[in-house]
Amino acid sequence: MLELYHHGSSVCAAKVRFALAEKGVGVDQSHYIDILAGEQFTDEYRAINPKAVVPSLVHDGKILNESTVICEYIDDEFSGPDLIPNDAYGRAQMRMWTKAVDEQLHPACGELTFVCCHRHIVLRLPPEKLEEFLESTPDQSVTSKWKARKQEIVREGFNAPGIGDTIGLYYNYLVKMDEVLLQQEWLAGDGFSLADIGLAPYVNRLDMLSMSGMWSGRLRGVERWFSAIKARPRFKEVFLDWCPEKLTDDLKEFGKQSWPEVKTIIGI
Repeated sequence: MLELYHHGSSVCAAKVRFALAEKGVGVDQSHYIDILAGEQFTDEYRAINPKAVVPSLVHDGKILNESTVICEYIDDEFSGPDLIPNDAYGRAQMRMWTKAVDEQLHPACGELTFVCCHRHIVLRLPPEKLEEFLESTPDQSVTSKWKARKQEIVREGFNAPGIGDTIGLYYNYLVKMDEVLLQQEWLAGDGFSLADIGLAPYVNRLDMLSMSGMWSGRLRGVERWFSAIKARPRFKEVFLDWCPEKLTDDLKEFGKQSWPEVKTIIGI
């Protein structure tokens, strides 16, 4: 029995769905956790994932959290195309990218998404529901101080301290990717790997936020790579079909509204 707990806007959940799709593995039960409505904070779900984040994978009763760990488990456990390079240097390259995602890019994505889009969504909540949502976040979540940081971003928007640095870091990772992708086909070498699976949701998030201007016509390596990612047979199913139409529209429209400010911050 394979069960996946996930949400349409979660980059980490998309990463796991992508790994499953590339391995040709289907899930027996899909549990959609509406993280914008606070469903991740229920006692039932926190018994599975104490950090109250998605995704979680349950395989024959064994609970797995942390998307990078889950992706390696999927590659180890199931047959299908290898997603981890066979050579030591390729594996090292792959893990450098996935480590960078976990330690820097993912927290930056959380902040960028909240400041550009999700803050507008949660601000639609009635005042008492908004406070309940903000107070329900565990201190140990996206980062060790995510609860306070999320409250700050929701209330202050682009005026929250450090937002410019966060957006700059995100853009700098695109530049680093481009430097590598001008030299080789995929991030960890000549073969598609968990490095590409790990980074794809973060570039796709920018695309869904109407911010492809960060690389389109500028970063040729990233542009070519992301076109190849979108050409993968199950890209639409993994990245787009699970995202509710209203949320897709919100990401697009709020992203468009935020793009001029983001563009100014990164200096393009």
